[in-house]
Amino acid sequence: MRSKLVGSTLIIAGTTIGAGMLALPLASAGLGFVQSSFIMVAMWLLMSYTALLMLEIHQHAHEGATLNSLARQFLGRKGQILATFATLFLLYALCAAYIAGGGSQLNAKLIAFSNSALPDSMGTFLFTFIIAGAVMLGTHKVDFINRCLFLLKIALLCVSLGLLTPHISMLHLTELPIDQGLAIAAIPVMFTSFGFHGSIPSVVAYTGLNIRTLRKVMLFGSSLPLIIYLLWQGVSFGVLSQNSLLNNDQLPEFINAMSQVVTSPYITSVISLFADLALATSFLGVSLGLFDFLSDALKRNNTVSGRLQTGLMTFVPPMLIALFYPQGFVAALGYAAIALVLLAVVLPVLMARKVRQAKLNRDKYQVFGGNIGLSLAMIGGFTVVASQLALSIN
Repeated sequence: MRSKLVGSTLIIAGTTIGAGMLALPLASAGLGFVQSSFIMVAMWLLMSYTALLMLEIHQHAHEGATLNSLARQFLGRKGQILATFATLFLLYALCAAYIAGGGSQLNAKLIAFSNSALPDSMGTFLFTFIIAGAVMLGTHKVDFINRCLFLLKIALLCVSLGLLTPHISMLHLTELPIDQGLAIAAIPVMFTSFGFHGSIPSVVAYTGLNIRTLRKVMLFGSSLPLIIYLLWQGVSFGVLSQNSLLNNDQLPEFINAMSQVVTSPYITSVISLFADLALATSFLGVSLGLFDFLSDALKRNNTVSGRLQTGLMTFVPPMLIALFYPQGFVAALGYAAIALVLLAVVLPVLMARKVRQAKLNRDKYQVFGGNIGLSLAMIGGFTVVASQLALSIN
């Protein structure tokens, strides 16, 4: 059980800490370190709370239940349709993004290694095949692969922080917000940076319905990304001024600006490799959640034939989108925060309210906060939606 606790914690953390982490300072550049850290902690509290709500709900369903079956059980057919739409929209959009990004990065490395021209689709096919193979082998294999990649990712992050920390300026860290209204741009990005809820049913099925263990998995698995994000924010804001962050608002420019300050030939390579591993671990966690969701929704058996069918449904659509319609998923990702609010806030709150109204929680685990906590979570979710819509209008 201890091994599964560690592995499940790293699946949650690995899913959360994606390559998008590198761009967090860019999304919150105009706010300054202190204000952006406050928003980040608030988003972590919201997502950790709703993750615990999911555990409260899982107590009243079978261990293999996914969000699809949970929504059907507690919210009826309409709730199931909402859960299915939100989950598929979000996870397919994320998988398409990871395939496009990971495929292009792998293709560039294959070209550099072979010193010959290769079709752009080569990296996309290979990257998808590798991750699909791992996921179809089962959660146990994903756990093992994710542990190795996660540890290497953390080692690279430590090297990056070690190279950057001596160049931190306290003057930069204490800079005040240029405009408080810039929080509108930062809130959706920081909210989605804690989006691990699609993997919760897979972790519950893998670990078993032991609430004490699962609470540790959720809290430790979400706290580790929070700590890493705050460290990265601190280093980024400390090394570069607000004006530098605002002027270098694209990831390649941002990394180049950092390397110029540090004057180390290694920093660009280390950060680039970290981004590769962050993308791979995020894709593993997200595609595992999508695989288990589709397996439950399509009622596929846990056989070689059944898992192959589910695997094709999981990986072929996002791969085709990444190959033939990349602008489509870029547009969809703009609304990923709204889909995640439905998936990670609205549905858990509504289902928890149903469970409590039916008084099913007698002698069972119930998340603190009562109805006030549920209402505050919904307010937080609507704040994220409002921020995303305001950005879209502008």
